[in-house]
Amino acid sequence: MQRRAKKNKIGLQEIASAAKVSVATVSRVLNGNTRVARDIQRSVLEEAKRLGLDPFARNKTKTLAFLLSNRAMLHAFHSRILSGAEAHCAANGWDMVFLSFNYSLRLPWTELHLPKLVQHQDVIRAVILAGTNSVDLLKLLRHKGISFVVLGNNVVGEPQDLREYDTVFADDIQGGQDATRYLIDLGHRNIGFVGNTRLPWFARCFEGYRSAIEQQGLVVHESRPHSEDETESGYLGAKSLMAHDDSITAILAGNDPTAHGVYKALRDRGLRIPDDMSVIGCDDTVGMWLSPALSTTREFPEQLGKQLVELALKRIAHPEQEPQSVLIPTQFVKRDSCGPPAPGMRNRHREHATIPIV
Repeated sequence: MQRRAKKNKIGLQEIASAAKVSVATVSRVLNGNTRVARDIQRSVLEEAKRLGLDPFARNKTKTLAFLLSNRAMLHAFHSRILSGAEAHCAANGWDMVFLSFNYSLRLPWTELHLPKLVQHQDVIRAVILAGTNSVDLLKLLRHKGISFVVLGNNVVGEPQDLREYDTVFADDIQGGQDATRYLIDLGHRNIGFVGNTRLPWFARCFEGYRSAIEQQGLVVHESRPHSEDETESGYLGAKSLMAHDDSITAILAGNDPTAHGVYKALRDRGLRIPDDMSVIGCDDTVGMWLSPALSTTREFPEQLGKQLVELALKRIAHPEQEPQSVLIPTQFVKRDSCGPPAPGMRNRHREHATIPIV
């Protein structure tokens, strides 16, 4: 044991001398600490390779943490991301631990407290961030030198805030465009959007919807209820949309659970789907269980999980590399919830403002 420890120490010293840095700096680089400047990381790893030393042989653990933030553990979409991540870990000889983490999205990073296990970098080599997260949590992880990859769709903050981090996205902006264009091709000209756009996944879907609407010279009809219960959000949003504008012939919901709420609101008014109103969802989680089956945008959550792990393993192997971002395409799925507008409704137009619900 003493001989092996001495050999490891000599290895660190040789690398440090060759790279002209301290042994402590070499140790931080080899443990995946991202607080070390990239040019120093690159120099340390290049000198280790030149000396014929395996810099990562001393790291015996091969474990990632899947951190699900501010979401129920059995959430349909994130459970499938976890499934894909776990399968890719197993295929590559890595283990994964699951952690649930709830924190206020309004707290600055200086006041956040990470789960203790995440901070043990001798056990956890990198973190997969799913659920709903703030940019401040990313800042905290960076400050502590913890390697991580984040599901970009669900980070609360400005898109440019994510450029310096490893991210994986589902292309839900394109998904929102595809769904809206499908409704336009069916003949709909008054298409409403329902979703709490204060939440990033709704905001991105709405961005795609608005782009497709404006490209056709049509009017944006938006109802953005502030409920964080997605089914309730759909119910309240659809009720408000129809109360203020009877020209609407189709509704795009920000995700499938929201579309479920839209279904309930339409049935309360005695409207039939799709004869009286067409409905589309986004994320393909519960749409096939609704009646009629919901047209929606498939986001391939298992692939998202696989790519999150893939980027994490690349970050561990190459801590000096520039931030990476992967965009997973979406697929529009046609089911039974859409049809042409009812006779007499096709050419009705009416200007309409955004309808917020507090």
